[in-house]
Parts: sequence; C-alpha cells; structure tokens
Amino acid sequence: MTDESVTSVNSTPAERAAEAALRPSSLTEFVGQARVKQQLGLVLDAAHARSASAEHILLAGPPGLGKTTLAMIVASEVGAPLRITSGPTIQHAGDLASILSSLIPGEVLFIDEIHRVSRTAEEMLYMAMEDFRVDVMIGKGAGATSIPLELPPFTLVGATTRAGMLPAPLRDRFGFTAQLDYYDASDLQAIVSRSAIRLDIDIDIDSAHEIAGRSRGTPRIANRLLRRARDYAQVHNKGVLDLISTRAALELYEVDERGLDRLDRAVLTALIDKFNGGPVGLSTLALAVAEEPETVDTVCEPYLVREGYMSRTQRGRIATPLAWTALGRTAPAWTGQLPLD
Repeated sequence: MTDESVTSVNSTPAERAAEAALRPSSLTEFVGQARVKQQLGLVLDAAHARSASAEHILLAGPPGLGKTTLAMIVASEVGAPLRITSGPTIQHAGDLASILSSLIPGEVLFIDEIHRVSRTAEEMLYMAMEDFRVDVMIGKGAGATSIPLELPPFTLVGATTRAGMLPAPLRDRFGFTAQLDYYDASDLQAIVSRSAIRLDIDIDIDSAHEIAGRSRGTPRIANRLLRRARDYAQVHNKGVLDLISTRAALELYEVDERGLDRLDRAVLTALIDKFNGGPVGLSTLALAVAEEPETVDTVCEPYLVREGYMSRTQRGRIATPLAWTALGRTAPAWTGQLPLD
C-alpha cells in the first residue's frame, strides 16, 4: 500500500516528525485508554515509591493506538533516558548484547515489534530481563568461552501488534501487559481538538467530530486526516477549517463517512463483483486489487472484519450483508451464512 493512502500504517519521515510533535508527554495528557492509564500509573508510582526501576512492560494492540507514545511517557514519568530500537534490527545475539551492555542504570529500553526479534537474541533477552545478566561467547569452536556480563537494572518496554506470536517464556517475563483497544469517537474528538491546538489550527466542534468519526478508532489516522484537512483549508478556504472544508478534504482523499478508504472499497468491490461475495482466498483477493496479500491482511482486514463488512471462514473471505449495503448492492439471501473459523 502506498503513502498516498491516508490510512496506511506506513508514514513518511515528515509525517512521523509531525506525529512526534503531537505526542503527549505524560499520562495526564494522554487521552483515552483509561484502564491502561490507571494500571500503568500504578506500576510506575509503586516503582517510584520503592526507588526501583519499573517492571518490564508489554504494550499490545493494533498499529497507531499509542504504544510508542506510552513508552516515551514511561521514560518521562520515571525520569530516565529512553533507548529505542525495533525487533527486525535485532537479528543476532550480538546485536542485542551490544545494546544491553551500553545501558545505564534505570534506563528504559523500548523494542518496537518485539515479536520479530530473532530467536537467538530472544533467548539472551530472557536472562537479561530476569537476572540482569547476559552471557557473551568469546571465540569459536572448542576454544569458545562464555563470559557473564552483569547489566544495570533497566526497564524493557516491548510493543507488539501480534501478541500471539510472542513465545510464552518471553511474554511471561513482563511484569505488566497492557492491551490497547480502539478509541471511541469522543476520545478521538478530544485528540483531534488537542492536536489542532498544537498545530495552530482553528477548528470547530463539528469538524473535529467529523474527522473523529472517519478515523477507524485510531489516533494516528485522526491526526493524519486533520493535517490533510488543514492543507485543504489553506489552499481552498483561506485557512478556515469548517465542516464544509473538512468534508471536502476527506472526500478528496477518498475517506468516506464510514472510515472506508480507496483500498477498503476496492477489496469489498472485488469480493462482491468479481467473486459474488465469496468465499475467496486472501492471495486471490489481493491479486484482484493489485496489492500484496500482507497489505490486505494487515491494513484492510482488521477494520473490515471488526466493523462487520467481511468475515473470515474456513473456505475464504466472504462479504457480509453490511458490505453489500455499503456499496449500494442488494445482498443475496445466503450472504453471511457460511460457517466461521
């Protein structure tokens, strides 16, 4: 999926910089996820009372819900520096050993997409998390020796979009696991209003509500749509972001009132028009819309299934009656009656 889609999980460096500027810096500023905030606040307050490093924290949930932001907040709340890396970059035990050996006492290590850490590095991580120690192998073959390396106390914050892919031994070593859920419209509206202030955008309540309603429950998408609406208002409406400009901008970027974008509609259209509503396999469906199967699987399907436009069955994907209605079609009587997984 290309960057032209405003709901893509991939973002350009400029967009990532803009997103970083909108991040809250404390739990009190963080909007939404009320239960997670309470739980995380308790973990951090207890660690502060003990004058100890916070326990290791696992943040799980779909992309764009604030996992990286919460990791930054953890470091800010405990007054410690933050080291950021990602699972795909840790492919060898030596890569992880290099990072761990350079940590300072109390530092927060954030590993994004931690489920993609290599297995050899993962085994080293077990000992580091539990005993604050790693064994470094020196030499090769019969002459190789293992040298224990003591590590300072640190807090590991792991983020994953696929908690089920984490091995149980790794998952169990986290003292606290937070499951982030999609945001409701009121929280997203508050996020849009807060971001508008940060970006110096004059936005009314109706416009903020409109953007929130089309953001698929995801703050990252809400902020991205806000910036695109701002651009439209600057070019076409002398910088005034009213409801008319907001709707025109979202129409231009092909995000409808249900939050469906171009690719979502293409998938549903192909499923209904080319395959009579399914069932159809993922690879065939992706080929029909000229996209990679992974893009359809990770970008489109979670939202379409969650909102009831598509079902995954043992025989393939099928369109639900809601999908037929959304595209202005009349659903056959049997639609949605196939057995689910």
